Amino acid sequence: MKDVLTVENMRLADRATMAREGIDEIALVKRVAEAIIGYRAWAGRIAVACGKGNNGADGMALAGVLAARGADVTVYCVEGKRSPACAYYRETLPKKVKVVEIDETTRIEGYDIVFDCLLGTGFEGVPKGAAAWGIRAVNESGATVVSVDIASGLNADSGMAELCVKSDLTLSIGGYKAGNLLNMAKDTYRTLDVLEVGIVPVTETYGLAEAADVKAALGERKHFSNKGDYGYIALVGGSLPYSGAVRLAAMAAAAMRSGAGVAKVATAKSLCPLLVPQILESTLYPLCERDGQIGFDREEIERLVGNVKAVAFGMGVGTGEGAKAILAYLLENYAGRLVVDADGLTLLSQMDADFLRRRKCTLVLTPHVKEFGRLTGKSVEDIFAHFAGYAVDYAKAVGAVVLLKGATTVVTDGKRVALVDAGAPGMATAGSGDVLSGVLAATLGYVEDAWTATYAAAYINGKAGEAAQAKVGETSMIASDTVREIAGVIGTM
Repeated sequence: MKDVLTVENMRLADRATMAREGIDEIALVKRVAEAIIGYRAWAGRIAVACGKGNNGADGMALAGVLAARGADVTVYCVEGKRSPACAYYRETLPKKVKVVEIDETTRIEGYDIVFDCLLGTGFEGVPKGAAAWGIRAVNESGATVVSVDIASGLNADSGMAELCVKSDLTLSIGGYKAGNLLNMAKDTYRTLDVLEVGIVPVTETYGLAEAADVKAALGERKHFSNKGDYGYIALVGGSLPYSGAVRLAAMAAAAMRSGAGVAKVATAKSLCPLLVPQILESTLYPLCERDGQIGFDREEIERLVGNVKAVAFGMGVGTGEGAKAILAYLLENYAGRLVVDADGLTLLSQMDADFLRRRKCTLVLTPHVKEFGRLTGKSVEDIFAHFAGYAVDYAKAVGAVVLLKGATTVVTDGKRVALVDAGAPGMATAGSGDVLSGVLAATLGYVEDAWTATYAAAYINGKAGEAAQAKVGETSMIASDTVREIAGVIGTM
């Protein structure tokens, strides 16, 4: 995995680097400027928009190095008290560099490249005054925009912003920042890259999952093996009011394509005739029902889960008494791995937290933000503002693996954090979550570590979604398109 740093990770890493190498902030800033110069050839007229902090110092130093090498450079700066490094590089700018103070009338026009160094990773809140005027001027410049470290105005931990720079390229210094990946971040740049400058993390970071991690997790299949070696799993869901048949068929196909040994699809008896033509490789398991919704029969559920390693519960199951009783039974009695999604999460939010903690199973929760709000009692806005942090806190509190869905998904067991940035806008369609649950149930059936199995499933699902969107487009894409790409994604790892 690649390191993904929080603001605190980066602050401590900067300090440790300077102490280890016996340098100060001025020298570290110069190193950043020289690394940007070496990244590629920067040709044409160049503007550098600078704030007052150390991100502004990066910009001032960059302008100085560019000018010393003969470039035509103009600095647009926010006036006021500067950080020591920013003040130093402002005073040492070559005289031929034109300096313009940013105000409400500022226009940055006629440039080929604009470097955005207005606000850095320490910024929180909403840009105001000259910073806001500078952000708008950068966005309206018509030039190629390069943000240094993070787009100005974007929160470096949450990836949220009310006003921020939209860049063609963001060069994250020393490693990815969480805010380069989470929530709104992907809509703020066309390309994201890391600029290595010798900064090494000294505290535990998040990890960005990669294909090699997932390939290692799935392992190689032996000739001397059988379906039982790769897990019997059960998919429990569906009800007549929620078009459960089609979604369960997609789940079953996703599970089998993701390596499940055997998938048992358990649903209300009246849905089974609808599923027979759609499910070829999986086993149907009819459950008692009332008015098209699953009912609870203890002996039925005992037989269903008696030999399965993983159960996925809740997709389209409704919130009736039967579904609630099945979930309670699984939490109290099932000792395998239990994925709770969709309606199951709504039912879980109504249960006592102590009851949840007393369970026997390994629990994996897969909420989107609104479902996570019901589980935690927090507002959607608050969750977005503390996206990874709240996922970690909740996972730790209930002793579960939490997969918090987003533009970049967070997977955590309360100690380890994997970010999965695979996925595509076209996956914002009905049934995508059901496909993920099918993939996840499969990986939990044969991958030893539940956290690893969970991020592997999120990665496979996301990459399959990307491949589907490339074929059918983001507007026309449906969940079954993702299922069709799973085999190709796994096969090319």
